[in-house]
Amino acid sequence: MFSPEGPRLRELAVQALSSVERGYDLLAPKFDHTPFRTPDSVLDATVAALRRAGPFGTGLDLCCGTGAGVDVLRQVCGESVTGLDFSAGMLDVARARTRPPGPPVTWARADARDLPFGPDFDLVTSFGAFGHFLPEELPGLFGQVHSVLRPGGRFVFPVVAPPRPGSYTYGLLWGFDAVMRVRNAVWRPPFVMYYRNFRFGEMWRELIWAGFTVRFWPLTEFGRRSDGSPKVRLVVAERAAG
Repeated sequence: MFSPEGPRLRELAVQALSSVERGYDLLAPKFDHTPFRTPDSVLDATVAALRRAGPFGTGLDLCCGTGAGVDVLRQVCGESVTGLDFSAGMLDVARARTRPPGPPVTWARADARDLPFGPDFDLVTSFGAFGHFLPEELPGLFGQVHSVLRPGGRFVFPVVAPPRPGSYTYGLLWGFDAVMRVRNAVWRPPFVMYYRNFRFGEMWRELIWAGFTVRFWPLTEFGRRSDGSPKVRLVVAERAAG
């Protein structure tokens, strides 16, 4: 799962027994060498889809980590891009990365559940962050995103089709979530990271309740499942233009 440049088992154990913020501060220098980072194939497919829909003016990457999503936005936004994360360590790594020419980037340390912006953005993205939010936090989170989008702005993020019950991947994710629940029951502070908390139907409903119009764009690069549904798709939630 991890490259030789990635964290050692002892490092992962220390991170897992920390808070989410402290754990990511510790993981930051090696984060890009872990499977937790969104694969380049998904990032590239997102760029291609957004280019067909854009261009956009201003962009915000929510829970930006080491900046991979910011690099997506810099390819489709012409005015400015902001990366937001609550981990100072992740932001330090993101700032230090060398980037090709593009729109200016601003970095903000803040909690995605309490965004320090007005309706300033045409496009908000997020990659692989929703496992850090409990289901009851989604209404507030999506409401915050809605509030920082300009009329007609879009909130876009990729989702992978859930593994089928009984499959190896399903068992692996179920086991991971079970371990995290036991850990959080006996250890404080909690480390919220649940792969199976972010349910497709709940997400769709909460986006609509937050005021979005929701569409789904299949990322055809990844093919389809046996039932014809896309293996990977972009969720495109749009704030009304009026």
